[in-house]
This record gives sequence, structure tokens and C-alpha cells, in this order.
Amino acid sequence: MSLHPHPKVEIVFLSVFFLLLISCGGKPPSDSTSLITPLKQIVTKTGVEMVRLPCGEFILGNDEGESDEKPAHRVTVSAFYMDKYEVTQIQFQSLMGQNPSKYKEPDCPVEQLGWLAAVKYCNMRSLREGLNSCYTLEPLHCNYAANGYRLPTEAEWEYACKAGTQTQYSFGNDSAQLGKYAWYQDNSNKTTHPVGEKAPNPWGLYDLHGNVWEWCNTYYREDEYSHPAAQDPRGPKSGEECVLRGGGWNSSEDYCRSSVRFSESPGLADVCFGYDAYGFRCIRKVEE
Repeated sequence: MSLHPHPKVEIVFLSVFFLLLISCGGKPPSDSTSLITPLKQIVTKTGVEMVRLPCGEFILGNDEGESDEKPAHRVTVSAFYMDKYEVTQIQFQSLMGQNPSKYKEPDCPVEQLGWLAAVKYCNMRSLREGLNSCYTLEPLHCNYAANGYRLPTEAEWEYACKAGTQTQYSFGNDSAQLGKYAWYQDNSNKTTHPVGEKAPNPWGLYDLHGNVWEWCNTYYREDEYSHPAAQDPRGPKSGEECVLRGGGWNSSEDYCRSSVRFSESPGLADVCFGYDAYGFRCIRKVEE
């Protein structure tokens, strides 16, 4: 048998490869085999550490998960910077002048806040750094072309969490290892903890599997994955609830999986329904 591939096979392979390059802004897609580590990190003008995530292709969803995680499908996302840690209480208070958190501790993630409060923080952070705000509030609209800060879409969030992996968690399939990477119901002592105390995922991002649920810039629709978008999916244009990802200090092992979807009303203010487990982190586009 010849060790050389058939010319037609080479042509097909190269065609697919260059199509991926085009869809990915001229750069090869990242996956578990082509991952280049460590990723570039920066410190912003407001003193926040961020990681530059490469453009890439991955499998969004999980055919072994809940009904709203199906069907799993391949999507491509553009490169972006993401906060290395969840936004802390001291970071939030320094820009917004208040700390709404129930569990007061400067280095713990800010919590007990709604989606709109997270959006306002994104705008303020953009303003302080001389960037163009992504959000207008009346009427509410997100300008994805702006160079300022915003919440990640759930596709961007899951891409960041999986970090080139295809397992239930970014560290593998063994939930017994979760305590090394996350604060969740079995080890949290019913409270949040300072960010970055657990091990990071393969891309150097912390607390993606626990501590607080993280608001996303996506309206929730249960059958969203039955309406797939192949490039930078953003979800429905409107909805009654917004997506939260990642699990929190009060979550079970299963709810901390990479592909789990959760949702809540963006304006709900009753902490009895879990706001003390809701936080966020920011992203911003990569400008070439």
C-alpha cells in the first residue's frame, strides 16, 4: 500500500483547510491537537488580567447531556480576550461605587447582581479605558463591532471553558477531580471563595467550573441548538431569560460540566432565587 495520499484526497483536505482559514479570519482553527500554549496574557488599563483566546472551531453542546444541550454541533468563533478570573468585588466597586455581594470579601467574585448590572459594568470599564461601549441601554442593544467590553456569548463561554477538550469537564470526564478545579456544593461550605485558588483550565482561565454562575450575552431558548449558526453564534434576538454558564458554589457536579446551560430573568432581584451565586466575567474583541 502506498504511504502517499491520493492527489484528490490532498486537494479535498487543502480545500477544507483553507475554508477554515477564511472562516477563522485567516488563522488555523484551534483544537485539542493544534493548541498552542501558553496563550498570550495582558493587563488592561484598569488592571484586569485577560487571556487572548485564538480563533477556533469546536463542538458546541453535548449529545450526552440534557435536552437543551443537544444536538451538539460544530461552530467557529473569532479570537477574543477574556478575563482570567471572574470579576471580583473590589474590581466592581472600584468602577461602580458599590458592592452588592452577599458574601463580602474583596477578592471573591462579585455576586447577587443581575444581568443589567453586569452590562453596566462592561460599559463603565470601556469608558475608563477610552474604548467604545458595546451596549446602549435605551433601547437595549449590543454592538458586537465595538472594541469595548461585553459579556461573552454562550458559544464564546463554552469555547473558553472547553479549551480544546472534548470531555465533560475541561480536565476530563472524572467528576471526582472537580474539587481541584472548582468551588461547588461539596467543598464550598455554602459560600464563594477568592478567585484563582483552584487549578486553571488548559488555557489558563480560572473558576469556569464553579464559584459563581456567569452571565452570558445570549438570550435563552431551550431548542437553540436546533437552529445552529456556524460562525460566531449569538442566539435569539430577544427572550425573557438570559443564559448563565459554569455552575456555582451551590451546584452539583453535573451542573458544573462545560456544556450545561442555565437561565434566569435578567431583572430578577430576589436573592432567595440564587443571585448570591450569579457573577460574570468580561470579554473584548481582538483588534488586528
